[in-house]
Amino acid sequence: MAEEIKITFPDGSTKAFPKGISGEEVAKSISERLLNDAVAVKIDGEPKDLYIPIDKDCELKIMTSREDESIDIYRHTTAHLLANAVKELFPESKIAIGPTIEDGFYYDFDRETPFTPSDLEKIEEKMVEISKRALPIRREEMTWQEAKELFEKENEPYKAELAYEKGQNGKVSIYRQGEFTDFCRGPHLTNTSKIKEGTFKLLSIAGAYWKGDEKNKMLQRIYGTSFFSKKELQEYLKKIEEAKERDHRKLGKELDLFSVSEEVGGGLILWHPKGAMVRKLIEDFWRDEHLKSGYEFVYTPHVGKSALWETSGHLDFYKENMYPSMEMEHQTFYTKPMNCPFHVMIYKSRHRSYRELPLRWAELGTVYRYEKSGVLHGLMRVRGFTQDDAHLFVPPDKMEEEVIGVINFTLKMLKAFGFEEFTAYIATKPEKAVGETQRWEDATKALQRAAQNARISYEFDEGGGAFYGPKIDIKIKDALRRDWQLSTVQFDFNLPEKFQLEFIASDNRPHRPYMIHRALLGSLERFFGILIENFKGAFPLWLSPEQIRIMPIADRHVSYAEKLSTQFKSRNLRVSVDSRTEKINLKIREAQLEKIPYMLIVGDKEIESETVSVRTRSGGDRGGKKISEFLEDVERRIHEKDLNLE
Repeated sequence: MAEEIKITFPDGSTKAFPKGISGEEVAKSISERLLNDAVAVKIDGEPKDLYIPIDKDCELKIMTSREDESIDIYRHTTAHLLANAVKELFPESKIAIGPTIEDGFYYDFDRETPFTPSDLEKIEEKMVEISKRALPIRREEMTWQEAKELFEKENEPYKAELAYEKGQNGKVSIYRQGEFTDFCRGPHLTNTSKIKEGTFKLLSIAGAYWKGDEKNKMLQRIYGTSFFSKKELQEYLKKIEEAKERDHRKLGKELDLFSVSEEVGGGLILWHPKGAMVRKLIEDFWRDEHLKSGYEFVYTPHVGKSALWETSGHLDFYKENMYPSMEMEHQTFYTKPMNCPFHVMIYKSRHRSYRELPLRWAELGTVYRYEKSGVLHGLMRVRGFTQDDAHLFVPPDKMEEEVIGVINFTLKMLKAFGFEEFTAYIATKPEKAVGETQRWEDATKALQRAAQNARISYEFDEGGGAFYGPKIDIKIKDALRRDWQLSTVQFDFNLPEKFQLEFIASDNRPHRPYMIHRALLGSLERFFGILIENFKGAFPLWLSPEQIRIMPIADRHVSYAEKLSTQFKSRNLRVSVDSRTEKINLKIREAQLEKIPYMLIVGDKEIESETVSVRTRSGGDRGGKKISEFLEDVERRIHEKDLNLE
């Protein structure tokens, strides 16, 4: 009788099978449908290829397309299919790495001739052809020396280098499909036909340095994506097109909001009048709400002496992101990458009593961080930006109360801009950390209770905290259901120790305060970029740089339009008059393209009745309205910060 093993399934049931049976055979024994839907297996929690023999008792889970982890396997196999197709079409190409990324994958190639968009079409066609060959995909293990020799023989220097680097602690694995071989950890689908035609798409071409090091050779990176169904792919491609239409760089230029000049320097933003107006409105709201919530404002310099950054630890841990030093009168200065040491020095400017605490100090402080040019991205990744920063100096017994207040304040602010879905991520103590264990535990529990109090879902990022304290990050979802990390509440046990911060408690003895770093919107630049994309440039009425455009039909109506403009401006409305001798339909169309909320058409009828004919940017005709009625409605919406885009 053949030797048997016992397999335990996720529902707790067990069954005996012949030793050496594969996951594929187990799936088939259950149903043909499960076999067809199977992607891989988990053996005692570890993902494995379906065809791997199972030779011991284990817990087994058949991974199908319905599980989140499975799409990563599907995409990784699609990346191999891409590399296989490139090698068949362009055999002179040398392959580098091809990992999965969020929503897709990429593969890097060393090829002298640049890939073109028409090349991507040819590669896709070849991928379909290889898929239909139903080539078995099989894993092999070998020593790194054997793998290195194999890839050197195939003239694949990048793979040979990886085999050496990855294989020092044992064997490495490769995957073969037909004549194509790739260095990979796996698992993968069982054969190329599992990747169906119409479920993958090559998206773009970019440059990328080998291993991300600009000292290395520039390679060509092909980005792509794949899904288990054609429908999912089409939905994703539609989402990409919508994202392109919402791209803040495109809209920023079309709406004359901001620009970046290489003569000034990459990653340094020039705010145009319209963009600056939106920023002013955000800042005014930010300041008003902070005052209501018990914050005080501070202002700090843009540079500080090197000793400050040495004490804070930035020169030890953050120097590569700081701009080079400046020497003046035999002293060394650095532009600030963060505001916190300055706030600490304000705290230290005199003795503090427990009666003063908590102190909540906020600053819209511009900081400078040197980012490599390859990662700069419009407003989202810059070198100079303004943080909506605040630091709280808190006695231990007030810590939890303050954290709850900060989280609730954060959600209130974000909701004012239309964001309603939030997820919190609590990062806990890493292996290397400063501060007493009890403080870490107390602070982490305070963050957890604050999330519970605010009724937002949260996850733990175990060991993900900074060395100086735990933190909670809050992510929002935008109109395209994309996640953005904006708000951070960060405990800091390091700076109070480094700078010897103290307060005199009720026992007349000095004690160390807690320090909390806090940003609600993140940076104004990035937040503005997110708002542009979320609203597709059509800002709500209260945030629109121009709220109303008055359009006289003929020259004889201009004076009435100007009179209305003066009246509206006296009530702090942002209004202009289009007095050009163009046709009214052209004026309306241009105002719609500029995403101005209201267009008021005035002619003989409106002058006679002292009304305005109201249109909205979506093309809606609201008809004639009394001026007082229109103003009442507009001012109500502004006061309420109505987010309706009409």
